[in-house]
Amino acid sequence: MDEITKIETVDQYDQLFGLETLHPLVNVIDFSKATRSVEYIRMNIGFYCLFLKDAKCGDLTYGRKNYDYQEGTVVCMAPGQVSGIDNRNRPAPRTKSIGVLFHPDLIRGTSLGQHIKNYTFFSYEVNEALHLSDQEREIVTDCIHKIRIELEHPIDKHSKQLIVRNIELLLDYCMRFYERQFITRNEVNKKIIRQFDKIINNHFETKLVPAVDVLSNEYCANVLHLSPEYFNDLLKHETGKSFKEYIELKRFEIAKEWLLNTDKTVNQITQELGFQNPQYFSRLFKKVTGCSPNDFRVPN
Repeated sequence: MDEITKIETVDQYDQLFGLETLHPLVNVIDFSKATRSVEYIRMNIGFYCLFLKDAKCGDLTYGRKNYDYQEGTVVCMAPGQVSGIDNRNRPAPRTKSIGVLFHPDLIRGTSLGQHIKNYTFFSYEVNEALHLSDQEREIVTDCIHKIRIELEHPIDKHSKQLIVRNIELLLDYCMRFYERQFITRNEVNKKIIRQFDKIINNHFETKLVPAVDVLSNEYCANVLHLSPEYFNDLLKHETGKSFKEYIELKRFEIAKEWLLNTDKTVNQITQELGFQNPQYFSRLFKKVTGCSPNDFRVPN
């Protein structure tokens, strides 16, 4: 098994590449200025990372997957994730890539610290990276540049607040650009939703007792080759509903279909669709549709 190196601090990461540490909890790094090259390493990093790849290269790995980044690609990682570098079968690239590293301690007690979980793209897989237009790349680059200016400014009482605010601005822009990416991938997303619907329908039609929770976000996302966070965000964008809400919606759609087109009893439908009990199902069904299951089955 490959050894995983724990990189707990920003300074440890900087030393790995021979880069200057501008602040113990946050840094803007420019890989073109690295004085050391790394052929291979797997790391468990203890801080947040955002990298903007400005040249095509294949040096970065996430988990055990290699990823060839295209020009203008943003990839983010959260503390505790395993990433690495693998240049064993190629010359070490000299990239123009830049990045922002910031430790959880930097944002503790700040607005960003309270809302960092909203930036779900930190948990996306590498194949779900953000691909920028030229204009978007200029904005991201400018945000990173402003963070560096603050890091190079003599420390005063405004320093931390301005650094954190600029990081938050950068992440907000990434959130906007990811939403744009969801829109431009509309057809691909709809295909994923159709595949998801098929998983749900097959689950209820086969009536088998699965060894795993088929209706869990983690299971479905894995079948669709997506991260759970990206899949949930995709669902919200395309349907306006979270994973849990969408599953509940599909249960009711299937219940309606069975009430109209089968002779299944309310008890059978309750059991096969996994509702708590017939009384709960009937109460919830009336709340959603305005009538009881039996009234729905025999319309006036």
